[in-house]
Amino acid sequence: SRLSANHGCDKASRCFLSARQLAAMAFKSKRWTVSNAIPVAFVLYLIVSTWALHAFLHLWPLLNSERGGEGFERGVWQACVSQATTLLLLMSLVRAMATDPGSVPDTPEWRGPAVARMPVQGQRTGEPTGPPRQEVHESKRSGRRRHCKWCDKYKPDRCHHCRVCRCCILKMDHHCPWIYNCVGFGNYKFFFLLLFYTALDTHLIMWTMTETVKRCIDDVNTPFHTMFIVFFTETLTSFLAALVSAFFTFHIVLMMKAMTTIEFCEKRMPKRGSDPKMVQTSVYHLGAWGNIRAILGNNVLLWAFPCARPPGDGLYFMSDDTRLTADLESGKGTRLRSHQRTQRTVRTPRGTSLNPGSYGSYLSYGTMPYGGAGRG
Repeated sequence: SRLSANHGCDKASRCFLSARQLAAMAFKSKRWTVSNAIPVAFVLYLIVSTWALHAFLHLWPLLNSERGGEGFERGVWQACVSQATTLLLLMSLVRAMATDPGSVPDTPEWRGPAVARMPVQGQRTGEPTGPPRQEVHESKRSGRRRHCKWCDKYKPDRCHHCRVCRCCILKMDHHCPWIYNCVGFGNYKFFFLLLFYTALDTHLIMWTMTETVKRCIDDVNTPFHTMFIVFFTETLTSFLAALVSAFFTFHIVLMMKAMTTIEFCEKRMPKRGSDPKMVQTSVYHLGAWGNIRAILGNNVLLWAFPCARPPGDGLYFMSDDTRLTADLESGKGTRLRSHQRTQRTVRTPRGTSLNPGSYGSYLSYGTMPYGGAGRG
């Protein structure tokens, strides 16, 4: 028995060291390599190139026109709006790249079985309790808590393991190679604003550059290389505007449905035995206003700026509001059908009559004679 106990301790020790190393590697995975730097460099190149081409091909001629004229005034407001939008775009990009999306804390309630069995001074070893059952909604099919075999930690709701970042990400949406970071609880707002300002900036460049394109077409003396660059800029910004606008619209839909990209993909392919009507709803739904605040923050004045974190800690999402909203939207019909089915299955005992008064008394106590189903 001693040999088996020592063997179990050694095995738990190896698992504990492995979990520690994997947790520490979550930050070491941020090392820059050529393959990781290429997508980020490409994004920066697109931002700088489109900004420079728009500034020198469109804004500069307008600002050099006669002062007080219509072209000069148009160039002033377009320059102010485009520069402010590009600045906010770059700020959102930096915050989305540099902000930690959030990971499972290394505390006793979240440690996995191998870590929890390690002897700690002043504590008894035993089975881990994990987070409170009533505060965690998601679980395995067997009913047990979700556990990450790589990090050896219990997963909170909406948490998933990222193989690129090598750790569990809180409220993970997806891993984005363009910002070389996971999009999760801590930086989803900055990613959302990055899409918003990218769509706004590309649309601004696309629609304002139509004036320059028309001028190049009407002027027969326009050099070929100038016309080529202008047409290339207009085509590039039009393609980026359509692509980013579609992606931004998708994330608006996700925000209003209180879903992440992973949850949306899972609900499009429901598991066996699940209710098809529950696919379009989310248990974390807080209503339109509550869903927006859960992403952009409680302060409306800071919604457009990448400077405030969302409310909460990213570990617990179930509350009275979320349960109530889910019940009103998806459980009302189910409860009504079950209640009608219960009324149809009421039986009276032999030799007795069930008058309305006794029927109401049975319902008030939630019981039925001879094993009938009650409301409880």
